[in-house]
Amino acid sequence: MTEKYVHAFIRGPFSSHSGRIRMSEGDSVGESIHGKPSAVASFFTRLGQIYQTWLDKSTPFYAVRWASTLLLTAVYMIRVYILQGWYIVTYALGIYHLNLFIAFLSPKVDPSLLDEDEGPSLPTKQNEEFRPFIRRLPEFKFWHSATKGIVIAMICTFFDAFNVPVFWPILVMYFIMLFCITMKRQIKHMIKYRYLPFTHGKRTYKGKEDTGKPFAS
Repeated sequence: MTEKYVHAFIRGPFSSHSGRIRMSEGDSVGESIHGKPSAVASFFTRLGQIYQTWLDKSTPFYAVRWASTLLLTAVYMIRVYILQGWYIVTYALGIYHLNLFIAFLSPKVDPSLLDEDEGPSLPTKQNEEFRPFIRRLPEFKFWHSATKGIVIAMICTFFDAFNVPVFWPILVMYFIMLFCITMKRQIKHMIKYRYLPFTHGKRTYKGKEDTGKPFAS
């Protein structure tokens, strides 16, 4: 019995001290891993901040933005024409742009999902309150998504795995049919709920012009 108490007395302080040493080592390792972000995470965070800054600066220059996107589209089409391949990627890009365009023309709140009294509509009389058209997909997001789609499609043309052999006239015919059917449905929706996807600004009304002639007394 005495030997057991002696061994317990000797082992107790040293075992607790070693446990504290292991805990302190674990805390130091955890702080080194989780305390500070790694260099790779810091690099991508900084890169994202720079990218967002340039996007914010380009917001008011819509003409320059769309001109650069059209130029990038022309470069992509020339590359596909020269390579004579990657037609399925081009078809997918066209479908993606068509969906973006429909979302750009559609209102943010679908009038068909609301009651007639609650549905948003443009004013039909001169004395009604001016209500601008609010899109489901704003112009800047439309441009940004369309440009990203072109860049991704351009990257896909550098990999043979995406070059699926297909008879491209069939894809062209399918896209034209889908475009006509989709636009016809969108135009019917616009006519039914009486809205236009463009806002030209608030209409102002002028009073009668002053002729400058005094009243005869």
